[in-house]
Amino acid sequence: MKRYASILIVLIFILGGCSDAVTSKEKSAEYVLRLGHLQTEVHPYHKGALKFKEEVEKRSEGRIKVDIFPSSQLGNGRDQIEGAQIGSIHFHIGSVAPVTNFAPKFNLLNLPYLFESREHAFRVLDGEIGKEIAANLENRGLINLGYMENGWRHMTNNKKPIKTSIDASNLKLRVQESPPYLSFIKALDSNPVPVPFGELYTALEQKVVDGQENPLAQIYLNKLNEVQKYLTLTSHNYDAAVFIMSKTTFDTLPLDLQKIVKESSQEAIQYERKVAIKDEKKILGELRKSGIQIEENPDLESFREAVKPVYKEFESSLGKDLYLKVESLK
Repeated sequence: MKRYASILIVLIFILGGCSDAVTSKEKSAEYVLRLGHLQTEVHPYHKGALKFKEEVEKRSEGRIKVDIFPSSQLGNGRDQIEGAQIGSIHFHIGSVAPVTNFAPKFNLLNLPYLFESREHAFRVLDGEIGKEIAANLENRGLINLGYMENGWRHMTNNKKPIKTSIDASNLKLRVQESPPYLSFIKALDSNPVPVPFGELYTALEQKVVDGQENPLAQIYLNKLNEVQKYLTLTSHNYDAAVFIMSKTTFDTLPLDLQKIVKESSQEAIQYERKVAIKDEKKILGELRKSGIQIEENPDLESFREAVKPVYKEFESSLGKDLYLKVESLK
């Protein structure tokens, strides 16, 4: 009996020591920072977040620890950005649409058919234009570390196949609460209905809306194809994802850690883009097998023609010179 008691005491001592070691290791981090996004743990956002965590913890030798909260655990997009403003959330990866409430020039990226290709998008986003449209964020307590990828956005619905812009009329389509998206759907003679992303599956299932538009990863990983009959590869928007950091948090970091955060974010951005491109091809194959009817070759010219008024609408607020700069990088 004494032998078993001795073994038990030793085990308690060892486990207690391990527990103290873990606690000590956790305490060794000078900064424990929270990163939130809206997507699942298999989405490219999450993979990019994990890469950032890996890089920043390794480069800082454990002085920074990053905790990741996927699947809207920290609220919707606007909630998380507002959290970053006050420093309760330290990083956010997400759609551009909510950011337009804080820096209106981001509306440029929500215009339909702005980019000809990913390469065109990267030249714009990674250059002076990307910096210009994000410049005002610092006055609102936010820093954009760069642009990840959400992918090309496409349309789905439950009513009818869509091949031309005329086919897309007379539908109730969920959109993000962003002026260019609202105008885009109106230009197609349909009715835009803002619905939070976390409520979208239910809204489609209960037929509150007829359809929606999102990248393939969102459609498939959130099982929207289960409650939609038709998918049209409209590629109407290259959806860049902002990688936001709280300026308050950034300013509290010593210069060496600020440098590590910036370098790690760039590593994560390049990694996430590659993952997103690879996943998009795989997901399209899965969607083909899922039973949803796909129009893979819609008349994109008819869509481009239909949405020209959207550009006129935003020309004065964004400035025509900004359009011309984007055009010059094709």
